[in-house]
Amino acid sequence: MAAQLRLADAGDARLADYVSLTDVHLRRSLEAAHGLFIAEGEKVIRRAITAGYPVRSLLVADDKLGTIADVAAGVDAPLYVLPGEQVRQLTGYRVHRGALASMQRRPLPEPADVLAGVRRVVVLEDIVDHANVGAVFRCVAALGFEAVLLAPRCADPLYRRAVKVSMGAVLQVPYARLTDWREGLTGLRAAGFQLLALTPDDAATPIGEVARRDRLALLIGTEGTGLSGRWVAAADQAVRIPMNRGVDSLNVACAAAIACYLLA
Repeated sequence: MAAQLRLADAGDARLADYVSLTDVHLRRSLEAAHGLFIAEGEKVIRRAITAGYPVRSLLVADDKLGTIADVAAGVDAPLYVLPGEQVRQLTGYRVHRGALASMQRRPLPEPADVLAGVRRVVVLEDIVDHANVGAVFRCVAALGFEAVLLAPRCADPLYRRAVKVSMGAVLQVPYARLTDWREGLTGLRAAGFQLLALTPDDAATPIGEVARRDRLALLIGTEGTGLSGRWVAAADQAVRIPMNRGVDSLNVACAAAIACYLLA
């Protein structure tokens, strides 16, 4: 059972894992250096534990202690309890979901290991918005795809906001990061995947008309400019979601949901 420690000062050194959770640049540095990530809310924390991520510590406001009691009962890590205002000062925002957990990261698998045995995979190129990355993972988990590959510059799926938006799906869906953007799709093709580039281009094939092969990789590009010309050219086929009323594109998470549903 977690050892409950009541603290009064947000500056306590034992709370260093939770400092300034809204400061993206600071968190990137701190989390990389210490190999940690933050899970928020009882449901997401429970999913992280179930997925095998070790708990470094738990943090909860004193008036929300009941929201984490069941989880804490099965955790061998400190449970820090702070006054609510001190939690806000420490993290930089009001934690509406009650509790936070600092979790230990695990080494990422190689792309080839993630692809072994899967038939449907989403490949993200340079999506830098954490909320969009989290939302795509949630689509993958819910709509029949099995894994995600990330280009080198994609946002971290284990950043707090990505984990939160995904409702813990980033903890359940296997993923790996490509090390080479220029030749990153070569391994997929060698493994027999059909590469489909999702684009709003009117010249692309409507997604409902695609002749699907047994193994399929859906390529999705960044929020502003979409897929790079290099990745579109490397794909077997460019596909689009037909739209009405002059709408030329959708939010990347909405597009991913529709495409995953139609191609699963």
